[in-house]
Amino acid sequence: MSHTLPRTPCSIVPPHLLMRLAARQDARFAVAADAARRALRELDPLRQAREESLRAPVRRPSAVVGTLTRRIHDAGGREVLPGALVRGEGGAATGDPSADEAYDGLGSTYRLFSEEYGRSSIDGAGMDLAATVHYGTAYDNAFWDGERMVFGDGDGEIFGRFTASLTVIGHELTHGVTQYSTNLEYQGQSGALNESLSDVFGVLVEQRALGQDAAAASWLVGAGLFTAAVQGVALRSLAAPGTAYDDDVLGRDPQPATMADYVETASDNGGVHINSGIPNHAFYLAATALGGRAWEGAGRIWYDAVLGGSIPTDCDFPTFAAATTAAAGARFGATGREAGAVADAWSAVGVLP
Repeated sequence: MSHTLPRTPCSIVPPHLLMRLAARQDARFAVAADAARRALRELDPLRQAREESLRAPVRRPSAVVGTLTRRIHDAGGREVLPGALVRGEGGAATGDPSADEAYDGLGSTYRLFSEEYGRSSIDGAGMDLAATVHYGTAYDNAFWDGERMVFGDGDGEIFGRFTASLTVIGHELTHGVTQYSTNLEYQGQSGALNESLSDVFGVLVEQRALGQDAAAASWLVGAGLFTAAVQGVALRSLAAPGTAYDDDVLGRDPQPATMADYVETASDNGGVHINSGIPNHAFYLAATALGGRAWEGAGRIWYDAVLGGSIPTDCDFPTFAAATTAAAGARFGATGREAGAVADAWSAVGVLP
């Protein structure tokens, strides 16, 4: 059955970027400004819909790894879901970059959680993975709607197609993992943790697909989304929050790296896309301190913490820091270098003393 309103408004482009772009009055970025205004108009109903779609937390690891099953639909420029089916599991490439990138990205994300963490798809129970491409006209976002991934094509002036970044696909699908595990409230520090988990596993999906260790990785979320007109490399940087872009049109990346620069704001559900820079940087510090393949070290620890059952839906940063430190001790030993690296990382960003 088709529907027009996404039920979980976890989108990749933060409101502060859309607001900045929507305020432009010059003709050079007229298409992008109009696209941003249309994207902003959807945010409030999306938030309201999300409150109606919260699912009960599931805090247990999956017992059986299922079979990867993907379905890619094409909305054809309409804002109606799911659209026409264009590629099913095992089907030949379509020749449409958006459809084929979505297909491959769903597979890379599935394989990270399945092959590394033993999770049977996003919900832990073998859920089929679905995506819709070419959503809307010049649509400046990508989102997880509680059932599927949805990708816009971008406005062509500031943003290109949203399937072009594997970290975006991994990020949005991880919102589904969070939905079926901790179900972190999308507000304040718990909301920032919700966003951070998606950034963390989004970069791990890309690192694993590229065979990169922690030292070689870019640690960028959304690299490849911006057009050449933008002075910036990505939406966010885990290695150096606050440096992903510095542009006349979009402004400067506002993410803090430590609690000393924590942003108190009523917008964006309490700054969930901004303050996520703090737990993001803690993960980066832990992962690079441990070295090697981050999805096997720090990623394994973060995943254990998420599935451990000790994280409440209103979890704050210190509670999550304690959970990851405990998870490192449980898996690698309380006196091991892993637990020390995690505790040191949270201390470095000012969350733990």
